[in-house]
Amino acid sequence: MKMRSSYLAWVLAVPAVLAFVAPEVRAAEALRPIVMAAASVSMEQAVRMAEQRFKAKVVRAEAQHNEGRTVYVLRMLNESGHVWTVRVDAANGAVL
Repeated sequence: MKMRSSYLAWVLAVPAVLAFVAPEVRAAEALRPIVMAAASVSMEQAVRMAEQRFKAKVVRAEAQHNEGRTVYVLRMLNESGHVWTVRVDAANGAVL
């Protein structure tokens, strides 16, 4: 009978402990960093593609992350001195 009562105490204690710990676990999950989706297009590939497409040189490149999406922001310079910005979606290589 003693074994049965300790088992019953264990069964009743587990939900009580989980009720106490569960809100803290949810709070810890909320603080966990967002995992970014892996880019199928590297920044180097995006730079080469943009330079070929626009017949210009990339003078600055950076990756921006927003809501799980990665976008490469490329500053372009052509032979006539015109400067502009091109945004490339890292997931599929599309110019935005």
